[in-house]
Amino acid sequence: MALPSTATPDIASVAPKETQRAPSRIGTVIRVTSGNFIEMYDFFLFGFYATYISRAFFPATSEFAGLMMTFATFGAGFFMRPLGAILLGSYIDRIGRRKGLVLTLAIMASGTALIAFVPGYATIGLLAPFLVLIGRLLQGFSAGVELGGVSVYLSEMATPGNKGFYVSWQSASQQVAVIFSAALGYFLNQTLSAAFIADWGWRIPFFIGCSIIPVVFYIRSSLQETEAYLARKSHPTFRQMLKTISLNWPLVVTGAMLIVLTTVAFYLITVYTPTFGKSVLKLSTEESLLVTLCIGLSNFIWLPVMGALSDRIGRWPIMAACAALTMLTAYPSLSWLVSHPSFDHMLMVELWLSFLYGSYNGATIVALTEIIPASVRTTGFSLAYSLATALFGGMTPLVSTLLIESTGDKAAPGYWMAGAGAISLLATWLIYRGIVSERHPVVA
Repeated sequence: MALPSTATPDIASVAPKETQRAPSRIGTVIRVTSGNFIEMYDFFLFGFYATYISRAFFPATSEFAGLMMTFATFGAGFFMRPLGAILLGSYIDRIGRRKGLVLTLAIMASGTALIAFVPGYATIGLLAPFLVLIGRLLQGFSAGVELGGVSVYLSEMATPGNKGFYVSWQSASQQVAVIFSAALGYFLNQTLSAAFIADWGWRIPFFIGCSIIPVVFYIRSSLQETEAYLARKSHPTFRQMLKTISLNWPLVVTGAMLIVLTTVAFYLITVYTPTFGKSVLKLSTEESLLVTLCIGLSNFIWLPVMGALSDRIGRWPIMAACAALTMLTAYPSLSWLVSHPSFDHMLMVELWLSFLYGSYNGATIVALTEIIPASVRTTGFSLAYSLATALFGGMTPLVSTLLIESTGDKAAPGYWMAGAGAISLLATWLIYRGIVSERHPVVA
């Protein structure tokens, strides 16, 4: 189906030079998405090793209190995302995609290294959780524009009629990090004792992440600027960017609503799954990791498949169907799982949720690049994504833990995911019925 009237026709749809061959396109996709790998690798580690992190940095009188403080610190980084979206996003829209993506990687690397090497509470006292918080804030500030910058870059270098397929690799690259970190965690749990991992062995994956950063930095620094960006004759100043965003705030807010389901589903089925499997379903660490690894593989498959399908049949049919199915099936699925906890049942439920996430995300991310005004595409995309992640997605581990504790219902996270489906279904209707659209001309 054709794009809705809200899509902004602009230079982003111009085809890259015909002389660019397929191998170079593949290399470009790998270079631009490499930073996503590091970001999600670290985020997943923080979620999986939450129990160990809480003991090292947030000693408390109960496991619940320690986990709450850990997930609160995890969520705090997300509140830096809107600030990063505005400041770093305007930098990328004004200076260029390539320079901005290199800068975000450098900031992200600083936060990752800080978390990896900070001594525990027993060694340096309150300074330990404070430094971990600073590391998370740096990561959040950088991540505020990382996904937007990568998505816009992929959108601008895509061949005509294949934007959905190309942009889907932004999210697909994150699944490689999920697969890699889950496999690494499984290997460590098979080779190291539980006591050693609890002591400081949980830091090993973080150290490995730090060692990968220089390689990723080298790969990304070889990026070329996009033809679409170079073809634009003017770029907005920071003041102009703020004015355009403020004039189009209904579009940014509705865009954030579109992303709510994407971000809640992702953090529920990947970052929170290991904790849910161990703490709630009482499965083994190895079983929880195997489920997470399978989810990463499933996501990796569905994202480009559904991104490509959205190029053929349109974005909104996929988005509306998946949002509605999530709203209707999220809680019943988890309720059945907690009533019959087992590895097989957890895998079945998580694979279903993975299908819904991968399908919805594959169509939605490219849709967001299409509805944001061209001159502030990185800033607008990143702000919408960051708002959704800060208010909903990043809070998913914390809210899920709190809902289970306060209601006594182990399936309560299903309510959170179903609510996200309802919000995104409403946003899909508002966008594709033309009720919310770009109502003002850009200022640059």
